[in-house]
Amino acid sequence: MRSRTVVTAVPISAESLIGFHRLITRADDDDPDVVVVGRAEIGEFIELPAVYGEAIRLLRERLPVSAVEQRLAAEQDVEMDVAELVEALTELGFVDSVDKRRLPDPATDAPRSHFPWLTDRHVSWIFSRPMKLAWLLVVGAALITLAVRPDLLPHYTDFFWGEYVGLTVLVNTVMVSLTLSTHEMMHLMAARSLGVPGRIGFGTRLHNLVVQTDVTGVWGVTRRSRYRVYLAGMAWDFFLMASLTLLVAHVALPPLTKALFQALVVAVLMTIPFQLQVYMRTDLYYVLRDLLRTRNLFDDGLAFARYLRARTVARLRRRPCPIEDPTSELAPHERRATRVYSVFLIIGATVSLTAFALFAAPIAIVALFRAIGAIVDGFNGGSALLALDSGLLLLIEGAIQALFVVTFVRNHRHWFRWRRSADQGSA
Repeated sequence: MRSRTVVTAVPISAESLIGFHRLITRADDDDPDVVVVGRAEIGEFIELPAVYGEAIRLLRERLPVSAVEQRLAAEQDVEMDVAELVEALTELGFVDSVDKRRLPDPATDAPRSHFPWLTDRHVSWIFSRPMKLAWLLVVGAALITLAVRPDLLPHYTDFFWGEYVGLTVLVNTVMVSLTLSTHEMMHLMAARSLGVPGRIGFGTRLHNLVVQTDVTGVWGVTRRSRYRVYLAGMAWDFFLMASLTLLVAHVALPPLTKALFQALVVAVLMTIPFQLQVYMRTDLYYVLRDLLRTRNLFDDGLAFARYLRARTVARLRRRPCPIEDPTSELAPHERRATRVYSVFLIIGATVSLTAFALFAAPIAIVALFRAIGAIVDGFNGGSALLALDSGLLLLIEGAIQALFVVTFVRNHRHWFRWRRSADQGSA
């Protein structure tokens, strides 16, 4: 969690003039009587009745509070406490000034957008129709090539292109890191093509370390445009795999280059099933969320899962449930979608964590002890190259796990802060 500037309340009179920061205002995707208002710089967006959007428009035209109230009463037969609306918008960080008195700006504490010089002028061409056609041609040609030459279909053995596992993993990790960086840059460039800021960083999904792009400001564009941002990374992945396949099939490459290309295809292909795990915040999760016309599918689904757990425990103890159904206030279609998604969330997370405990963790532990054994043997007269190879493996995996721990703690500081405070209170 990051600290945020607290915007203190200021007196608002009937004659107050309100200045706003640069706001995004658009019609809601589903309800014509609702508008979306927000600031991309701080990633804050809200939905308001359209009449409130009209009030904001009038305030931005430098009309005083009382004049806005009179206009709304005369033109739309609505009585509104505009001063109360301004106070709410001030708390959200939307208001820049009241009667020319500048207010603290929450954007000063917000993380800076990466590559701020990158604008739609630089990247819009990537998402043009000619480029989409080129993408289809390359991917289609690769599929035809694989149909004609099934020997080029990716196989797990392609991953191990070298004799030494540590060196192989090191080189593959570097290639995948570059590919993941490009994947996230595609998300960022897609956002910039729509005028949306964004930043790239590390995150965690259950037991996985991930690279992610924060494009919260994408709520300022229509749902159809948001799909471009969500799918840009996977579009790059498929384009890369298709291009490498065509190069391997139709270009006379040195054996090592060919092996590296095939290894990279396998490594990128292995990331696709992860995107299908929509019970985590993957690229396809965001696509699903918008397709289902929901606003916060993951958090609402997680809250409903906790409610189900509490209700089950309460029934076993023959007591009333201590919490209320968090989906009761959602719209009917959103409530149904959230409850069904919650089931998939529970099952998916359980299967993933179980598989990690039964397979991934034991494999990593065995590999760790084997690598340590090889290093010890190297000091006792064994193969020095094998010891060095094992050292590389330990270095790579250790760095990844250390980065996971640091990222997890950084993104869940409130957990550790709460526990520390609890410990101090009980001392």
